[in-house]
Amino acid sequence: MSEAADFKALQYQFSAHLRDPDAHPAPAGIEDRRMQIYRRLFFNNIENMLATGFPVIRRILAKQDWLHLARRFYAEHASHTPLFTEIGREFQRYLQARAERGEPDLPFLVELAHYEWVELALSLDEHEIDAVPHDPAGDVVLAAPVVSPLLRMQVYRFPVQRISTSFQPRHAPETPTCLVVCRRRDDEIMFTELTPLSYQLLEVLKANPGVTGLDVIEALVAALGAEQPDAMIAAAKDILRRFREREILIGTH
Repeated sequence: MSEAADFKALQYQFSAHLRDPDAHPAPAGIEDRRMQIYRRLFFNNIENMLATGFPVIRRILAKQDWLHLARRFYAEHASHTPLFTEIGREFQRYLQARAERGEPDLPFLVELAHYEWVELALSLDEHEIDAVPHDPAGDVVLAAPVVSPLLRMQVYRFPVQRISTSFQPRHAPETPTCLVVCRRRDDEIMFTELTPLSYQLLEVLKANPGVTGLDVIEALVAALGAEQPDAMIAAAKDILRRFREREILIGTH
């Protein structure tokens, strides 16, 4: 074997040991005290990034359970990117893989991880509100609303925004949780829980740019076959105005 091949093999052995010391022995001839420094340094870096990105998961798990989960991620998961900013996405993929193979994790863990990751994803999103042509003072009912480019819509089986050390449901409720997350002009990330009507309304607005808010409302109400259409139209108008206040809608075309 060539010198280059020997060095490459040594690198693989070294990295395999750092990722999973119990399964892979350290390269021969290296003092264990020095290897311990590397083991601690590399794992602590990963664990600290996960703890920063997923504070709720870190808080609700017992310390030993959290460290075990972080260690198994570090040892088992083959990341598809070298970017530190993508660690959160890779952690989600790992949790999804654990769920698919039947690991006994908390039933809401995958969704909670996604919920926590969305905030980081939006904070790193390079879209700019002011780069989208719009009239910030426009009437979102009478004119065509513009949906923020810094927005995520998500439906979860569990009420992930409420999960804490004192609230950890074991079964998903019958009604799913509809959330919209947006980044405001001041870069504040806002989470808003939506009713089924407001979620549908926002979906239709996104799918029909250039249509007035009122036309969208009337079409949606007609499609739903509401028994009291006037009341629903009035409620939907108020929803659009609240969307505008929270910068879910940034103005009009």
